[in-house]
Amino acid sequence: MDLFSPVTLGDLHLPNRVIMAPLTRTRSSETGVPGSLVAEHYAQRASTGLIMTEGTYPSDESRAYPGQPGIVSDEQIEGWRQVADAVHAKGGRIVMQLMHGGRVSHTDVTGTDRIVAPSAVAIDGEIHTATGKLAYPVPHALSGDELATVRDEFVTAARNAISAGLDGVEIHGANGYLLHQFLSPAANQRDDDYGQSPDARARFVVEVTAAVADAVGAGRVGIRLSPMHNIQDAFEPDLDDATATYEAVIDGIRPLGIAYVSILHHEPTGDLVQNLRARFGGPVIANTGFGSVTTRDQAVSLVRDLHADAVAVGRLAIANPDLVERWQGSHPENEPNPATFYTGGAVGYVDYPRLSA
Repeated sequence: MDLFSPVTLGDLHLPNRVIMAPLTRTRSSETGVPGSLVAEHYAQRASTGLIMTEGTYPSDESRAYPGQPGIVSDEQIEGWRQVADAVHAKGGRIVMQLMHGGRVSHTDVTGTDRIVAPSAVAIDGEIHTATGKLAYPVPHALSGDELATVRDEFVTAARNAISAGLDGVEIHGANGYLLHQFLSPAANQRDDDYGQSPDARARFVVEVTAAVADAVGAGRVGIRLSPMHNIQDAFEPDLDDATATYEAVIDGIRPLGIAYVSILHHEPTGDLVQNLRARFGGPVIANTGFGSVTTRDQAVSLVRDLHADAVAVGRLAIANPDLVERWQGSHPENEPNPATFYTGGAVGYVDYPRLSA
């Protein structure tokens, strides 16, 4: 296989296998509406095989940080329609990552009465809010009935995304956010059917994925996982336990026929990732790690050596709106500027030069 050859992920037909990873950029409004600047940013990168949006919250209670977009209100839906139209006008494809922050938040961010999680276990640390850094609060442990509500919020958000014109949705089960919290034995200390064992910890992730796939069509649904990423206190230190947990996730979602699984792991060619890929049997997108740069050579070899069907690229997709063209012609790359990743505004967001400039 070749990185620059077409690939089909469910209902998504891509001209190349370079995927723009979901990237937090905090450029939406105070009310979670993505505006014309967000539309311009994504449209600039339409030549990637597929754009995965930044994590987008499916309910006010699930918002994780200021500047994050939502897909709840009519105004947010119309903002995303502007984004989708701009990407499609440039010939691109875009899916929305649905992200529930869970305990990775604060009521100063959500504007709600509580923060929720699998268990009443707080993250050790502080969160950035509009008023400064605050300690993470002890979250409310979701009851069984409340889990059904959260599942239905994902479903409604997925329907909203499709109605706004996006090509699909990606369920965020990684990076320490709510669904990953269910998978982690450190964050999930429940004693009911959703905790205590790998199969039980995987259950809610599978239920959410199944409900979303049923609502909008499995061919338009993907999921992102990050086994043993050990971020935001979603610790998974035991290889055997983590392997059993993620095998349970894969076994649960495999019959659904979803479009793809995206796996973030620092060893995408290692046994853990490759065994999960074989177990899934469908398209797998590799991501070499949070905060590390995926190089052209890495991406080319991952696809060429049959370790992945496509590769999600983060920082270089930020800095190079024409990344596919640069990589395909082995041209020099712009360097990303981390100082502007989360600052808001156009600088470091829509002003990286193209080769043609």
